[in-house]
Amino acid sequence: MKKLFTQEVKIGLAFIAAIAVGYFGINYLKGINIFTPTNHYYAVFDNVEGLLVSNSVYVKGYKVGQVREIEYDFTKEQSFVVELMVEDNLKLPKGTIARLYDESIMGGKALELVYSDDTSVFHVTGDTLVSDKQLGLMGALGGLVPKLEQTIAHADSLIMSVNGLTRSNEMKNGLKSFEYTMADLRQTSAKLKLMMNNQVPTILDNVNQVTGDLRKVSDDLKQMALLDMYNNLDKTIANLQIFSDNLNKNDGTLGLLLNDKALYNNLTETASSANLLMVDLKQNPKRYVHFSLFGAKEKKDKKSATKEAKK
Repeated sequence: MKKLFTQEVKIGLAFIAAIAVGYFGINYLKGINIFTPTNHYYAVFDNVEGLLVSNSVYVKGYKVGQVREIEYDFTKEQSFVVELMVEDNLKLPKGTIARLYDESIMGGKALELVYSDDTSVFHVTGDTLVSDKQLGLMGALGGLVPKLEQTIAHADSLIMSVNGLTRSNEMKNGLKSFEYTMADLRQTSAKLKLMMNNQVPTILDNVNQVTGDLRKVSDDLKQMALLDMYNNLDKTIANLQIFSDNLNKNDGTLGLLLNDKALYNNLTETASSANLLMVDLKQNPKRYVHFSLFGAKEKKDKKSATKEAKK
């Protein structure tokens, strides 16, 4: 009877087992569990930007699958067809987007499934999803490069302008003027310090003395007989009131002058008559004064003759 497991059969079985172990080991290292049922979907891109087979597929940050295969045809505008392998229990609504984005700051790529709002209809395995790409950090920096170049050019121009300004005579003269100004400020500061040390204490002493004098005057005012002054003032006001009452009465001379209309009219008529008399005296002085040079001589001769006769 021949042996069932000959040496050749054993070698063949060992080779088959090695192939099976290698297949399972490679898939395990890729993160593929061949015993777990999965669904397959596709996404089309014009540029995968470094996406590799076995890269992760996420839904809201949770890993639900991975990239199984990437096929390419560079004759087409959409050159890459990416096959996604996700868990069998994951249902993708119609309109779900397969978005390519940067998984880490180091530039690793991953796919994110973005659900649509319509959950009434779902994709079936083998469907092609809507593809999209999110601008990563490097892409954003790439967009900033032209602006950065312009900024560098402006900065270089500014540096050259500042360099030319610092070498100009105007800047040198300005620096000299600034040095002179600082020297003047130092002198002023020294004088101010000297004044604060010498003159200000004297001024403060004078102010304190003046304050003391004012305090003394205030104390003297407090000690004055203000009540006596008030009483004297009250008496003076009372006397003025009596004087005013006497003026309003008709008993006294001043009262009559102020209140008697007849006396007032007589004084007015007397003043008017005196005025008329003065006017007439100026106009006709001969009526009131008789003056003759010869008449006076005759009287003098008569007086002499009388004196001689008596002798």
